[in-house]
Amino acid sequence: MKIVFSRTQLSHAPQQYGVHGRLTKPLENPDRAQTLLERLTEEGLVHREPDDAGLAAITAVHADHYVEFLRTAYGRFQTLKNAGPEVLPNVHPYHSGAPVLGMRPRPRTTGILGQTGWYIGDLSCALGENTFDAVYASAMTAASAADLVLSGEPAAYALCRPPGHHAYGDRASGFCFFNNAAIAATRLRRVYGKVAILDFDTHHGDGTQAIFYDRGDVFTGSAHTDPTEYYPHFAGYPDETGRDEGEGLNLNIPLAFGSDDADLLKGVDRLADAATRFGAEALVVCAGWDAHRDDPLSRLNVTSDAYARIGRMLGALNLPTVIVQEGGYSLAAVSECAPLFVDGFTSASGRAG
Repeated sequence: MKIVFSRTQLSHAPQQYGVHGRLTKPLENPDRAQTLLERLTEEGLVHREPDDAGLAAITAVHADHYVEFLRTAYGRFQTLKNAGPEVLPNVHPYHSGAPVLGMRPRPRTTGILGQTGWYIGDLSCALGENTFDAVYASAMTAASAADLVLSGEPAAYALCRPPGHHAYGDRASGFCFFNNAAIAATRLRRVYGKVAILDFDTHHGDGTQAIFYDRGDVFTGSAHTDPTEYYPHFAGYPDETGRDEGEGLNLNIPLAFGSDDADLLKGVDRLADAATRFGAEALVVCAGWDAHRDDPLSRLNVTSDAYARIGRMLGALNLPTVIVQEGGYSLAAVSECAPLFVDGFTSASGRAG
């Protein structure tokens, strides 16, 4: 299996992360990707650089005015009096929580502070001088992995960093700027009539859900920690099943705090079964290792062995597959979980190449 990654993705090195009422050192940092690259190439995955698929690969998923904001925000922010080292929001527009999840119009405000509040959803997405280059490269990693599968590779690993599944069509949130899984799925749709996105990160993929919520060609499913008292808080509930053409094509499986391997595996099995019933012809896997009990963000009791079993479960679907990296913030845990997942996936599918 090939692993797609650009070292440009390491240039996003945020210095601030707002959590529990304080700014602290970010958990999402370059060490995650470096560790994963080293461990997976040690396991035999072949590293290749992404091709440049151009902005069109991104604007197929994201609003062009949002992309332009990300490209220019740092320079504009630095013109403010007493500007900090990174772009962070300090104001947000009112949102009713109604299930209207599509892209919003361009905001009426033209100032950088108002636009930052419009386009950045929380304090997890500090945007620095090199952030746009890194998130662009991460999106190209996803697009290139999908193109490898379209060219005949049975599976490819997109080592996306920063991750993507909390990014909406026009908003950054939860360490995520561009939705890499959505970009990969959109590329796969060029050939495959039905694509399934299955997400087992400990956090619900709310951005991915929103992007495809009213579509009938992409199934989205997520097994994740119950959001009642956990990020992303406002999405990820079982009654969110899709709308219009997408009715019945979104499946959320919240897991109670303390859930273990058996609970997560049962959830992923339900996702796989739903994707099969949907008639998925290709698969995007949102692979997060942060449900592991040693992860600093985890509220679950999941062990490394669960990821080997998830790999076997999803590999047994024998679908053309793009594996997209999402969360995982314990370097020790990701060093174990990712190779176990890949080994399980390739052994079950018989696609070690």
